[in-house]
Amino acid sequence: MKILGIETSCDETAVALVDGKGDFSKTFSPVFRVLGNTVLTQIPLHRKYGGVYPSLAKREHAKNLLPVFIETLKKEKGFEKKNRASAFDSQTEAELQKIFVREPELLEQFLKIIPTLKKPKIDAIAVTYGPGLEPALWVGLNFAKALALVWNLPVIPVNHMEGHAVSALLEEKANKKKERGFKKIIYPAVLLLVSGGHTELILIKAPLRYQLLGATRDDAAGEAFDKTARLLGLPYPGGPEIAKLAETFKNSTLSKKTIQKNRFSLPRPMISSDNLDFSFSGLKTAVLYTLQKIPKKTSTVKAEMASEIENAITETLVSKTRKAMESARAKTLILGGGVTANKTIRAAFQKLAEENHLELLIPSAELTTDNALMIALAGYLRAKASEKNLKKSWSAIKKIKANGSLELLK
Repeated sequence: MKILGIETSCDETAVALVDGKGDFSKTFSPVFRVLGNTVLTQIPLHRKYGGVYPSLAKREHAKNLLPVFIETLKKEKGFEKKNRASAFDSQTEAELQKIFVREPELLEQFLKIIPTLKKPKIDAIAVTYGPGLEPALWVGLNFAKALALVWNLPVIPVNHMEGHAVSALLEEKANKKKERGFKKIIYPAVLLLVSGGHTELILIKAPLRYQLLGATRDDAAGEAFDKTARLLGLPYPGGPEIAKLAETFKNSTLSKKTIQKNRFSLPRPMISSDNLDFSFSGLKTAVLYTLQKIPKKTSTVKAEMASEIENAITETLVSKTRKAMESARAKTLILGGGVTANKTIRAAFQKLAEENHLELLIPSAELTTDNALMIALAGYLRAKASEKNLKKSWSAIKKIKANGSLELLK
C-alpha cells in the first residue's frame, strides 16, 4: 500500500511517499520503503518574530506545498506527465474553488499543474489534522481534499503527536531493498511526547490504543525552552540555542578539571505532585526574576543559566516519566517530539531506561522535527487498522477539528 503523507502543522512544509506491507500488531511489524521524503523549513523567516507567525506560516505553506509535492514524487519516478493536459470539468473546478477559497495562490498552481500529471500510484493520502496552528493545518487539509477529489483517493486523518510517536519506532532493515521496519514494542509501554506545544505522558497497552496519564497544564517543555531563550537574548528556535550555551558551560567546567557548581537554582515544577501533569510556566517566571537581579549578563552568566534551564526541564521530565513507568509497570519506554533532539535529555532517558532494564525507543535526530514521513507511516497503520472501512471521500475527515491531542485517539 502506497501512502502519501502531508504535514503543515507549524513551520515545516513536508510531503512523503511510502510503500508498506504487513499489519501492525503485538506479534508482527510492517515493512516500508521510503519512496520520497521532502521537508522545507520556514525557521529563517520566523526567526525575526521570535516564534512562528501564523499568517506567514499559512502563506508559505500555500506557496510551497505543491512544489514540495512534485519534488517528492520525482524522487522515486512517481512523477509522470500526460502527453496532453486535460482541464478539469466545470463541476470539479467549482469544487476546487470552494476548497481553496482561502488559498487562491495554491488554487492557481493546482489548476495549472495537476491536470498535466498522470495519477501517481498512490492508494491513500495521510494528512495531519492537528494539533497545530489552525491556519497552517488547513492548507495541508485542503490540499489533501483537492487531491482526493480529482484522483478519487481516500483521506486518512493523522494526529500529529501520533506521528511523533511512530517516528520513534522506525529502524533500518539489513537488506538490499533499503527497507525499514518498526522496532518491537513489549507492552505495556509508556510514551513521553515532548514538543513545542505539548508535553504528554501516555500509556500504550496495545497497538494504536492510548490512555493519557498526564499533560502540561500551561507551557510545554518546548515553549519553556523558547521563552527562556528569549529572556537570554537568544534567537528562535530556543531549544537548540539553550543546548549550545549549556554545552559551553559544561565544557568550561571540564577544562578546569573540577565540576563548577552552578550558582543558579531553578524550580523543578510539580516534581513532587501526586499526579503526572506538567507545568513549565513558573520556570520561565523564575528565570525572568533571577535575570532581573543580575546587572551584567555576561556570556558566562548566560551559559550557566542555560545549563540550569536544561537541567530543570530534563529532571522534571525524567522524574514524571519514572513515576509513570513504575505505576504502569512498563516494559518499554518511547520518546517522541522535537525536544527529544536535545542531547542532555536523550542521555538522561537512556540512563533511566538502563537503570530500569527497559528498551528505549527514540527517533533519530532527523526525525525528531516535524516531517511528513511520520505522518505517512501513522497513516499506513491507521489504514491497515480499518482497511475494510476506508472511505474514498473527504467525509472521512470533514468532522475533524484542527486541534486536539493524542488523547482523542483512545
